[in-house]
Amino acid sequence: MIRDYIIFLWRVYRLSFYGNKKYYTWMTFLTLIVFTGAYSYVNQFTHGLAITGMTNQVSWGLYIANFTFLVGLAAAAVMLVIPAYVYHNKPLHDVVILGELLAIAAIVMCLLFVNVDLGRPDRFWHLMPVIGKFNFPVSMLSWDVVVLIGYLMLNVHICGYLLYANYLGKKPTPLIYIPFVFIAIFWAVSIHTVTAFLYISLSGRPFWNAAIVAPRFIGSAFTAGPGFMFITFQIIRHYTNYKISDEALRLLRQIVTISLLVNLFLVGCEVFKEFYAESAHSSSARYLFFGLHGHNMLVPWIWFAIFIESIAALIFLVPPFARKMPLANIACFLSITGIWIEKGPGMVVSGFVPTPLGEVVEYFPTLYESLVCIGIWAFGALLYSWMIHLAIPILSGRFRHKQTRQALQQTPC
Repeated sequence: MIRDYIIFLWRVYRLSFYGNKKYYTWMTFLTLIVFTGAYSYVNQFTHGLAITGMTNQVSWGLYIANFTFLVGLAAAAVMLVIPAYVYHNKPLHDVVILGELLAIAAIVMCLLFVNVDLGRPDRFWHLMPVIGKFNFPVSMLSWDVVVLIGYLMLNVHICGYLLYANYLGKKPTPLIYIPFVFIAIFWAVSIHTVTAFLYISLSGRPFWNAAIVAPRFIGSAFTAGPGFMFITFQIIRHYTNYKISDEALRLLRQIVTISLLVNLFLVGCEVFKEFYAESAHSSSARYLFFGLHGHNMLVPWIWFAIFIESIAALIFLVPPFARKMPLANIACFLSITGIWIEKGPGMVVSGFVPTPLGEVVEYFPTLYESLVCIGIWAFGALLYSWMIHLAIPILSGRFRHKQTRQALQQTPC
């Protein structure tokens, strides 16, 4: 058994370098972007966070904005897991592992964004258990570390076991993975809830100190995540021989539609709460939506986000439009973009403006900061592309254990 597993890993390693010209071109392109981002991060590590747009007043910027968005993208895998494993939905069961692989890539990107946001990541050892002080369960940050690492390990185990079982041509043993599936369902909700609690617990920031933040995070996650999968699965279906049914895409479209409407409703609730009984604590919301003391950098962004989300909702709600795949793709893209703006810069940056002392200091990312972000996104795309490149042959039956002894030496894999 150990020998078979070692052979499996060796063949997977070889398969990583085997593909057509499109595969090589795509992976090379992403690798170059990753190197560009890495070069930018080396400059940041050398000169410090001073080369970013962050300041003492606005200490969370584009890095934490992307982190917050990606936590939701990872959590959204549960929208495939529940119907596939709990309700035994066949169309979604065929693609659920692709969603879980996306969750792995998203969590890895989350961890990278947190790392680059640290001014001195080499001092992270102070937070590690045993050799440092983890501050668990007192610190909300320690809870976030636990849920993120735990969710990553759950998805790695589930995906790894199912792929290995498919490779062996055996039916997976439910006892080995089903309990972890149900744990992952609750864990997926927890990772974004705990992230929301990180914001809510900062009582000195009234814009975040509201119970509605957690539901908003969940609603936006279940919009952007399935929307991203809707587009990604079509790309996979087009460029590979793996069959993804129209029914699976239809169900994803329905999930995006309902979640988008819920998210817009929650945004409306928050706007009403902030401005109907406006107080001094509404300053951050006023800065975000209308500007404050002549400072209005985020105003066009947030209204643009709400506008394109509304256009996307309109497309989804009109059946003739929703049934047309190009329009549905546009609606998903608009939803993802709107959620990223609203939940990223709109949520994170505006919480720092004005400061508790009343200062209004605006934030805008620098070139180095932007290149680091692009590099991390490229690494996530590289990781997901690699995992899909390995998973598709295994799931489709073209990469099997029986070939190992018969054709390993003759056929490159």
